[in-house]
Amino acid sequence: MDSLPDLQGVVARLRNEGLLPEDHRAVLCVGSVARGWANERSDYDLVVVTGEPFATERARPLPVPLRPGTVPTVTVHVDGRRWEIKYWTDDQIGQLLDKVSWERFDSGTVSAKVLLDVEELCLERLLTCIPLVGEAWVRQRCRELGESAFRAFAATRSLAGLDSAVEDALGQLDAGDTASAVLSARRAVGHVVDALLESHGCFGSAQPKWRARRFQEAAPAQLSFEEYWALETMRGFDPAAPEIWVKETVEVCNRLCMEVEI
Repeated sequence: MDSLPDLQGVVARLRNEGLLPEDHRAVLCVGSVARGWANERSDYDLVVVTGEPFATERARPLPVPLRPGTVPTVTVHVDGRRWEIKYWTDDQIGQLLDKVSWERFDSGTVSAKVLLDVEELCLERLLTCIPLVGEAWVRQRCRELGESAFRAFAATRSLAGLDSAVEDALGQLDAGDTASAVLSARRAVGHVVDALLESHGCFGSAQPKWRARRFQEAAPAQLSFEEYWALETMRGFDPAAPEIWVKETVEVCNRLCMEVEI
């Protein structure tokens, strides 16, 4: 998709629909549209940051382990396009940043349990959003996020997933369960590539459909896109000898693991 929606039109539409609270701090265009990855079937994802929780009967509550414990989410259709609007409070964003502090990381908090996918996606999208309202707010929060341990938590979480997948693959291979070993090795590829991208500040592992796009954006020196794509598409896989692909893939994953900087 080459063009963005009418961004000023987005804000006006929210206001006309009664979906723009008076105390809004920021209105953000996020996701694939903001990153230039959208297509004609893509939704428009929007985030509205408020001072107080937004209440409307049109919203469905998205549960989060924060105060308050829900993120109201409204879906509307505009000119045949689906818009999804999430309403986070400024304080909820602050709580997310507190969860990924260096103090918590250094204390040994388990990375896999720090953030829900929806929380991680919220922080990741702050870094790549188009602010329709509240540029100063976005700059401040992005600065705080950049100074946090978010990158370290994300990469460490993916590396833990890699370790688990590699152990599964080798154990299954030893047991003669080659089909399961192939699936585990395939999972290991996803984890190690995510860790590599996260170490370069390119997040979004909760949405693997964009991994190739994220790889092209980050362009890590440790692995070319051609090498990555060969792994992602299992180009070297031989159905007659799956164990060879599993062993070679595990070896590559272990090598790349050593290249990830926390």
